Amino acid sequence: MRRRNFIFDIFSIGIISSMTPKINAKEFINNNMVRSISTWKTTEANLKAGLMLDKGIDGLSAAVSGVAIEEENPKNTTVGFGGAPDRSGRVTLDACVMNHLGDCGSVVAVENIVNVARLAKDVMEKTPHVMLAGKGAEEFAISQGYEKRDLLTEKSKEDWKKWLENEDYKPVINIENHDTIGMLCLDKNNNISGACTTSGLAYKMKGRVGDSPIIGSGLFIDNKIGGAVATGLGEEVLKTVGSFLVVELMRQGKSPQEACETAVKRIVSSNSQKNKFQVAYIAMNKNGDVGSYSVEPGFTYMDYFNGENKEKVTESAF
Repeated sequence: MRRRNFIFDIFSIGIISSMTPKINAKEFINNNMVRSISTWKTTEANLKAGLMLDKGIDGLSAAVSGVAIEEENPKNTTVGFGGAPDRSGRVTLDACVMNHLGDCGSVVAVENIVNVARLAKDVMEKTPHVMLAGKGAEEFAISQGYEKRDLLTEKSKEDWKKWLENEDYKPVINIENHDTIGMLCLDKNNNISGACTTSGLAYKMKGRVGDSPIIGSGLFIDNKIGGAVATGLGEEVLKTVGSFLVVELMRQGKSPQEACETAVKRIVSSNSQKNKFQVAYIAMNKNGDVGSYSVEPGFTYMDYFNGENKEKVTESAF
């Protein structure tokens, strides 16, 4: 049931109606190529997705399976199991998915469940809703057979206790505290889907939710045009509905690279913060062309294409 195309309904009265589309879907050619891109040096995750795409598996299944590698990685303190807790010592996870049909699912502030991207997919496919939060999302997960698990590892607990000594909150996101794995997958049917999953900012306020589970901010797909995902300081991405903006810029005729640059520069030009912060976008259109751009140096992304999985360095505004 096509019940989750609400994003288009929300914006059709305002932004979209004021724009004259410059890209015709017929301009894109289906050459049966596959490509997967993901934020940061998520090598194994992106490789897993790329190999699944090579086998003809659909883009959303590949993306969800790919990001699960990082969700299950205890050494990644910004995603899934082993993620840094909030100020009260609780690890809460956020995620969303979106497929080529415009259907989407999201979960926010979930405790005790590791694979929240898959849970978001289950919300999309098995409930009448788009988003479930907190205990409701956890209870739904348990009803679907998910294992309940303590997400706080000993290492994350030790780091949190050390932080409590001074409680100096610095949401500087770059390499050490980059948060989020976002992934876009172009499958053999020339369909784009994506997933985005995170434990959010380390030592955030209890209840804080960033851009990652918000359709249009952390992730957006328009299968006629392409897709985009965001990473970095979610508060800044939310203010510009960043991933939606990138896709709309591609609709207007910009390349994925040009669209990412324009979206980042809009954040930079309107920002009054004195502290440095990181925001980055990756994007892909229906031709399989990709682009990326960041506020600060240091952002990289993985690119699986033609059987090769490479880390690529992104140019930045500063």
